[in-house]
Amino acid sequence: MDPFRLCMALGPAAVYLLLLGAINLSRRPFLVSGARDAAALGLALSGFFFVGPFELFVPDTAVARFGPYVWLLLLAFYALCLVLVLLVLRPRLIIYNMSADQLRTILAHLVEQLDTEARWAGDSLALPSLGVQLHLENLAAMRNVSLISTGPHQDYSGWRRLELALAAALSRVEVPRNPRGASLFTAGIVIVAALVVSIARDPQAVAQQLIDLLRL
Repeated sequence: MDPFRLCMALGPAAVYLLLLGAINLSRRPFLVSGARDAAALGLALSGFFFVGPFELFVPDTAVARFGPYVWLLLLAFYALCLVLVLLVLRPRLIIYNMSADQLRTILAHLVEQLDTEARWAGDSLALPSLGVQLHLENLAAMRNVSLISTGPHQDYSGWRRLELALAAALSRVEVPRNPRGASLFTAGIVIVAALVVSIARDPQAVAQQLIDLLRL
């Protein structure tokens, strides 16, 4: 693969790895909704789509008619597909840089304030007053926990109340840094350095590859 397409494919992924590494190296847990987490992953993978299926299957008639503007149409198409995926996702909250036991302790105190009818069943939690039913899914290798909705009947406003209350509770918590964050951050740095070196070797060739891609 030529340097320009390599940058398009790996550039967003490298930024995503740097972001994950910084989050895991922080001494604070990081809470994000499932939609925002999926959106970040979609952006990280966008380069692979553009140098892969989009470039391979772009219609020649569309290129002849719209010229370089066809890439704006493909970008809009990708954005719409990503938004569609986000809209059909069930509610979910992800807490980075925290173990399941730590989160369960915080949730035990928090749900008493949010819903007096809250009920635990193993790793499952029901908050009838909020219209929220969820279970805890632990990814111990990366030390993060997901609160995943169970069942089709969920109250999105209830999930929003839970997210805000949990974010406020986590803001007062300090945790050890996740050693695996260093691996993620290092991987991102290595990829960025490799891309910079590949561009610096022959910037004119990279510019020409961009022109060829845009059909200018």
